[in-house]
Amino acid sequence: MSNDGRRRKGALRAPFFARPASAVAPELLGALLVSELGGVRTAGRIVEVEAYEGPGDPASHAAARIGRTRRNEGLFGPPGTAYLHLNYGVHWCFNAVTDAEGSPHGVLIRALEPVQGQDHMLSRRGRDELTSGPARLTQALGIGPDLQGHRLDEPPVWIERGAPLPEGSVVTSTRIGITRGADLPLRFYDARSQWVSRR
Repeated sequence: MSNDGRRRKGALRAPFFARPASAVAPELLGALLVSELGGVRTAGRIVEVEAYEGPGDPASHAAARIGRTRRNEGLFGPPGTAYLHLNYGVHWCFNAVTDAEGSPHGVLIRALEPVQGQDHMLSRRGRDELTSGPARLTQALGIGPDLQGHRLDEPPVWIERGAPLPEGSVVTSTRIGITRGADLPLRFYDARSQWVSRR
């Protein structure tokens, strides 16, 4: 049965994500990541992302030296679905799967600027550092591993098209916290936002 009735108006559809991660990532800046988990609505504007581009990217969870495993299976899914991975064995991080199914590209959402439900975010986080960092934002929005493979154009979590960023406000830099592929310019952020995890 079709799930078309569940799709959120304004949500980004699979064709948007069906491109290499490096193309999708900067265009996600300004989009809204929305959660209705736990019976409450929380949302943030995406202000920082990183692209990971499959077997040829040494920092990818699906780099050639790793291959396809049970741990990274979600990254091989259809474009426009969620890939959740555990960082340091403790923190869940949220990625949007891109490119073609079977081609493990993904965009890590690194930071959000809160726009709705800040009180609920604070309750989940227990501290003021709400969504500046990939592990913080998943906790603030209540996102966990049960969303592995979830379509990102329908509830309870979806990505909506936002206002485009003004010309000159997107900064490109190298990615954070990696040792392989550390020289690749695959991190993008909104220079205007105070919620970026690192300048």
